[in-house]
Amino acid sequence: MNKVMSNKFIIGLYVIPALLLIMILIYIPIVLTGYYGLMKWDGIGQMTFIGLDNYTKLLSDQQFWKSTLHSFLLALFSALSLVGYLAVSLVLAAKIKGANLLRKIYLIPMLLSSVAIAQLWLKIYHPSNGLLNSFLISIGIDNPPAWLAEPHLVLGAIFVPIIWQYAGFYILIYYAALKNIPDSVIEAAKIDGASPWQIAYKIKLPLIAGVIKVTIVLAIVGSLKYFDLIYVMTGGGPNGASEVIASYMYKQAFASYNFGYGSAIGFALLLFCLLVTLLIRKLTATDEEIQY
Repeated sequence: MNKVMSNKFIIGLYVIPALLLIMILIYIPIVLTGYYGLMKWDGIGQMTFIGLDNYTKLLSDQQFWKSTLHSFLLALFSALSLVGYLAVSLVLAAKIKGANLLRKIYLIPMLLSSVAIAQLWLKIYHPSNGLLNSFLISIGIDNPPAWLAEPHLVLGAIFVPIIWQYAGFYILIYYAALKNIPDSVIEAAKIDGASPWQIAYKIKLPLIAGVIKVTIVLAIVGSLKYFDLIYVMTGGGPNGASEVIASYMYKQAFASYNFGYGSAIGFALLLFCLLVTLLIRKLTATDEEIQY
């Protein structure tokens, strides 16, 4: 076996299929997206080369920058929600009664499709007979708001089901990381007189710092690319108040048949994700990783 694995030709045979798959699924589509962004094209007919016109158009497109702001607000909201997920995971990992049941309950939203979740929350937000407004009326609020129809409320209303949808995913990641910490480390801290708060803040969190960094990247980059639930619930409305980069890209490419401009938006989204990832890695970089 060692003789086979030391043969560079054999190693190349093992690596080439994976490289081809990565090229076909990732790198070639990225290059084509950037290329189509240089064209004026309706997605079907003849392409016309227009250079950087689509990209320069982005700089003066107010709706694009409005959508970008909404995407970054969602990313910020998602990153802040990780604090709550981590707190829940710390409680569950502390071997409280009913932790197994609660863990299964938190995972339920992950089993539902985004379309099903969107339909569920559309019923909750229904202005006349929705669950939320029915509750508000029952406590004496006569004219509850139309959550998905008012521009100043719709963005926050959309964020809630998105955060709810992915709660179980991040709680499960944190829970698994916390349970992987050796019991001997925690017991030693207790013998030294550390309080539960000190154990959580000074021992558990540093030991899972690498996992926390990964979840920050996943939450922020995933939020920047988010599309499906927003599109089903509001379609980016009213009047673009809940539009995000991905939904605006979809409308330009497939609703307005401006495929070249939609590709330019998609390529800009890719650059945003890369820049944010590099920035997060720079801000969270440490000289050494804690090993246990």
